[in-house]
Amino acid sequence: MLQKPLTIVIFGATGDLFQRKLAGALFDLYQKKLLPEQTEIVGFSRKPFSHDQFRAFVTNALVARANGRIVEPEEFVSKALYHQGDLTAAESYTSLDSFLGERDRTHGVCSDKLFYLAVPPNLYETVFTRLSESGLAIPCAPGLSDEQKAWTRVLVEKPFGNNEKEAARLDRMLGKLFEEEQIFRIDHYLAKETMQNIISFRFSNGLFEPLWDRKHIERVEIQFLEEHTVGNRGAFFDGVGSLRDVGQNHMLQMLALTTMENPQSMRADAIRSSRKTALQKVSLKPTAKTTVRGQYAGYTNESGVKTHSNTETYFRLTAHIASARWKGVPFILESGKALRESTVKIRVFFKPAPCLCPKGHEVLHQNVLTFDISNESIAVRFWAKRPGFEFELEPKELSFSFGWEGQERKGTNAYERVLLDAIRGDQTLFASTEEVKQQWKITTPVLEKWERLPLHPYAKGSSGPSVSL
Repeated sequence: MLQKPLTIVIFGATGDLFQRKLAGALFDLYQKKLLPEQTEIVGFSRKPFSHDQFRAFVTNALVARANGRIVEPEEFVSKALYHQGDLTAAESYTSLDSFLGERDRTHGVCSDKLFYLAVPPNLYETVFTRLSESGLAIPCAPGLSDEQKAWTRVLVEKPFGNNEKEAARLDRMLGKLFEEEQIFRIDHYLAKETMQNIISFRFSNGLFEPLWDRKHIERVEIQFLEEHTVGNRGAFFDGVGSLRDVGQNHMLQMLALTTMENPQSMRADAIRSSRKTALQKVSLKPTAKTTVRGQYAGYTNESGVKTHSNTETYFRLTAHIASARWKGVPFILESGKALRESTVKIRVFFKPAPCLCPKGHEVLHQNVLTFDISNESIAVRFWAKRPGFEFELEPKELSFSFGWEGQERKGTNAYERVLLDAIRGDQTLFASTEEVKQQWKITTPVLEKWERLPLHPYAKGSSGPSVSL
């Protein structure tokens, strides 16, 4: 357990993200004794809650997540405090600063402070400005002996900006307030076990890395498919679309991990630098012949969606990598909502080798390596003789998952990892300023041409638009 006192401030604490994800992740970290003993969780939002009302709110979130089977949350919930404020009002931040300073003086120690922006992206600029003006980025109340030892860090949800120009402007604002080592831009898919294992799988085993190039790999498919519709996110999603929502961030990070060169070290700066270099070589050139944009039937009837919306709920496009290793290899990115299945996968298709096959056997014998991000597993498809007297081949699959041993639940919640690494100061699983800049450089030219491409309808529960490239 970490020993330094910690204050976690959640901006927008009465919203959906805190209820569904953050409260449970913090509770899990507390149960695993990974939070400092002296931890306070301060909710900051507009609702007129007292401390006790906020604690009841946290308890209800934990009960809902556990289907009523929550065990002894009282001690954890007692660490929750609430400070009412308007996210847009300067005086609310000044008041919060006074409140946090008073907590430090009460305890006689300067606590580390982690600010989590669980707010809509259109409020980022306002929150950054108010943080700067109020002095909240200063570690603690002046005069305490360990003021210089404490840190402040900020966690920002995606999407960070709406295009390259806007993201650069937000970066400049954030850079005036915090140093790069204090900024944690969240891409919670980077915290998935399988995403982390892509690095280990590639660079810790001699089996596949020698084959990891254009001589042996035919294509790579990256899928981010969802069964559900936009639901209650219609108003937000309609101003964003699928490419901004998951393509610009999650899928490009998946692409970077797949194509990056060996970072030669597990240090955060080395891994982030290697991902950035990989992103610098990515190009997307959307045309009607290489790109499919789609929208599921009934999307414009969703709550918050414009009646004549041209926003895509599906896309399929092809990226290329300008490097000797990957020249000529297509990377097919596909994402959509209201599809027949939910899955997040990276599939690497190896070129077919000369096959010792039965005469007349016309099946394409291709080895496929699959990183299943959603189920946190890796699988390899290969071919072997079918049992029996005849010489016939059949596909086999060797797979393994990253579940925990014994009776503990499978894996670690991505938000647990995000929060813990931010507290520890480990930025490995967070996108750097340069990475975000490169991601927008890749996607902004696409977005500028995006709405001039056809928007194909598709049925809910289908595999997407029936369009061949």
